[in-house]
Order: sequence, then structure tokens, then C-alpha cells
Amino acid sequence: GPGEEEMVRWVMKHAGAVVISGGSFDIDPSHYGQEREARIDRTDEGRTALELGLARACAEAGKPLLGVCGGMQAMAVALGGTLIQDIAAQHGNGIEHEQPTDPAEPWHGVRFSDGRLSRIYGGRTQVNSTHHQAVADPGSLRATGWAEDGIVEAVELSDAPFCVGVQWHPEIID
Repeated sequence: GPGEEEMVRWVMKHAGAVVISGGSFDIDPSHYGQEREARIDRTDEGRTALELGLARACAEAGKPLLGVCGGMQAMAVALGGTLIQDIAAQHGNGIEHEQPTDPAEPWHGVRFSDGRLSRIYGGRTQVNSTHHQAVADPGSLRATGWAEDGIVEAVELSDAPFCVGVQWHPEIID
């Protein structure tokens, strides 16, 4: 709506970089052309509209963007991608991505292909995991990190100065 568009314009004018943090809500599948087929938790249409608008605007303008957890999923949806609505129901037999342990503790490994994150972390790192949805198709982003079960854990926009999404929460790992 008009409120989100105005906020996107304000942020683009005043912020040097944007972090989309995600939160305890899901993106309604209508945003990526699907019906609800599996578990969808609480949605927040206002915040989703703002996050999708910010991700698109940053990608178009080349403004530095970091998406964290749900923020990475918003980046993918904003740039033409789709989500796995519920990993347990639709991907199955892999890692439990809603870790039962303290999220300050690493839970599973991630391996990286060539990109900005592989230059930061090397080929692998250990991450925490607090999500039940995941990126299926990254749209115009490139998947650059994966869990052992094939779930996408990192995305990058190759030609942007800095446009990176991570599925974990690096800010709370000890």
C-alpha cells in the first residue's frame, strides 16, 4: 500500500545500507504465485509488503542489502523466487531446521560455493537454525550455501556491490 511505498522511498533516500531481519511470521504463498499447501504460521502483510519493496528497491539501486533468516526468504520472493512452505512436509528426511537446542549454539553445517560468503567463511561453517520454510527457487539471486540436506542457506546477487542473504542468525551465535 501507499504507506509501505512511502517508507521504502524514505529508507532508500536516508539509509546507506539495509538489513531485513525477518521475524516470527511467514510470507503468504500468494506473494510467489502459490496456494497454501502446507504449514503456514502467522503472516504479517504490512511487514511483508515493506520487506519485499525494500529488497526490490535495494537490488535495483545496488544499495547494500543483508537478509537474515526470513529476510533472506523475502529477498528471494522479491526477486522472483519461491519458497518451500514447510520443510518437514515438503522436503522431509533431512535436518530438523527448527533446532531444539539453544539457538546461540551451532546446529548444522553449511557448505559454500564460490562467492562473497565463501571468502568470509571459507568452504564451510556451522550455523544455527530456527526456520520451517526455505528458499526453493532463488529467483535472480544465486544460491551459494547449502545444508547437508540440500536446503538453501545462503544467496547472493552476483553483480551487486553487496547483496547477501543468510538463512541462519549470525548475530546470536556465541
